[in-house]
Formats: sequence, structure tokens, C-alpha cells
Amino acid sequence: MKLFRCQHCDQVLYFENTKCERCGHRLGFLPEVTRLSAVEPGEGNEWQPLAKPDQRRLFCTNAQYDACNWLVPEGTTDAYCAACRHNRTVPDLTVTANLIPWRKIQDAERRLVYALLRLGLPLQDRIEDPRHGLTFDVLADPPEGGTSRVMTGHDEGLITIALVEADDAEREKRRTAMGEPYRTLLGHFRHESGHHYWDLLVRDGGRLEACRAVFGDDSQDYNAALQRHYQSGPPADWQAHFVSAYATTHPWEDFAETWAHYLHIIDTLEMADAFGLQVSPKVAKTDDLDAAIDFDPYAQESIQPLVEAWLPLTFAVNSLNRCMGAPDLYPFVLSPPAIEKLDFVHRMVREVSRDRAKP
Repeated sequence: MKLFRCQHCDQVLYFENTKCERCGHRLGFLPEVTRLSAVEPGEGNEWQPLAKPDQRRLFCTNAQYDACNWLVPEGTTDAYCAACRHNRTVPDLTVTANLIPWRKIQDAERRLVYALLRLGLPLQDRIEDPRHGLTFDVLADPPEGGTSRVMTGHDEGLITIALVEADDAEREKRRTAMGEPYRTLLGHFRHESGHHYWDLLVRDGGRLEACRAVFGDDSQDYNAALQRHYQSGPPADWQAHFVSAYATTHPWEDFAETWAHYLHIIDTLEMADAFGLQVSPKVAKTDDLDAAIDFDPYAQESIQPLVEAWLPLTFAVNSLNRCMGAPDLYPFVLSPPAIEKLDFVHRMVREVSRDRAKP
């Protein structure tokens, strides 16, 4: 994630901000240039972005719910922005209790779409690709005594997110029950999008055998593997080969978990670069914990600079979190085989991005 500044007063802004707290300007995100801009009123419902003063833009329809700060494409009267157009089902917004959790989910969704745009990946919705377009269902659990609860998951481009996952207490309860060191809304979006891009770039993209050489044979029975995982747990030595315990379940989950971690890494490193962060512990007698994050992780051809910066950064930030009595920011260990899998994802993404950029 980049660091944004108000074009009117130079105030530092958060990605989710809808108004500059210093000068009061309304803010709108321009997805085609991945930039948050102060805007001024134009005619009717139009707004003039100060970052693109020659344009007149409309806000996404979901801005009326304080659930989106993105602008629709230039020259259109589209109802929804580049992120919200992927929404197929949203909870009943006439129910006041649904608004706050849905806004949290929308924030996570837009962060995912931001990364996908920065990576230059294909991002069709169900209108553009009725069979495999990326789309989201955000569903509330049925009333007490109704059918079974909503489960977060993926099916051929359709990502379902359970509304209850936006409740911190419920999500923590599920994280503890499932023995997970990390569980967030953004993590859900990143993981489930990994399944979508496995379908799109691996299965349908001619990379199946290359992927199997790294992640294993995905033709093994998925349901049986899932049942085995929940009955027996991960292998004792899983940390030597996988990025997480859940990644041991099946090669599909290994890929999705690796994909999610790849997005964790590049987005966090981009913010570290925006702040000009450097890590140089005074007690270190080696360069292993030194890092200067002064590069764009989305533009790196090799995975090596990302890993070399990520390990010192997470060691430092985990240490800071512990000083506040908070959980580690990144409670994982990247083994050489896990880094090899990250490298596969990185090289594939770079290849797809280059091919899509060709005239």
C-alpha cells in the first residue's frame, strides 16, 4: 500500500479516508492510477479530482453507505467502482446491524483489488466473464434455528465471505478453535483470491505441470485431504516445508496460502518503502537483520529483494508488537521450500503482468 497525501494541504492520508481532517476536502480514490485525491464539487453529482483537474468523476454508489471512497471510471456513469462492481450479493443494508461489519469487509475487499491492480493481473467481473469472473457474496448467517451458517470459501471465481467474520470477537473465537496464528478479513480475501488465480493462471493458463513440480499433485482427493487434516492435523515437520499449517492440507490450499502471503509481503513492503523504513539493530553482529526498504516491491523481477527485506522487517515489527502486548504482526517462518513457492508465484505474476502490458 502506498502513502497518500492531500493535494490541497499535504496532509498524510489513510487509504480508507473519505475526508481530509486538516482541510476538510472530500477524498476519492482513482483506481487507474492507484491514487487517493482530494476532490471539489462540480456540476450535479460530479466531482473534480485535484490529482486529475481536467476530469469530472462520480463516486461509487456504495459511497452513500459510507462503504466506499472510490470514483467510477472516467467518462462513464457507472454505478459502481472498479472494486464494488465485483459484488454480487451484499447483506440487507436496511438492517442497521449489518452496516458496520459490511463496511469493514468492503475496506478489506478494496485493499485486495488495489493489489491486483498494482500487479497488473486480469480482473474481470461476471459481466465480462460470466463463467469465471471474480465476484463476491457477503452473506449473513440465517436467523437462530435456520439452516447452517455461512462458510467463507471459493467456487470458480465466486468468493463467499461470512458477514460474521467482521465481528472481532467471533473471528478470534474461530481463530482459536482452528488453531490459527493469524485470521483477518483481508487474509480471507487474499487466500480465496489465490484459489481464483490458481484456476485462471495455473489450471487454465498452461502452468499446471510447473505448479505441480513445486506444490505437489493437486489431483489427489480434496475432500479426503481436508477431512484428514481436521482429524489428524499437520505433519510434525510442516514448518520446514510450508508457509502455514493449513497449507499442508492439499496443494490447492498450499498455493492459496502462499498466494496470500505473497500479497501480505508486497503490500506491507510497499508501505514500508513509503515511510522509508530501515532496520539496523544495534545488537546485531551480522547483516542478516539489516534492511533498507527503498524499492517498489510490485516492480521487482526477483523474489530475493522481497525476502531479504521481509525477514528483518517482520523481526523488528514483531518485537515492537510484543512491547505492546500484541500478537506478532507476522507469526510465520519462511523456510527455503516456502520461499521457493513464493518465487513460483512471483515469477508467474511477473510473466502475466508483462504479457498483459504488451500492445
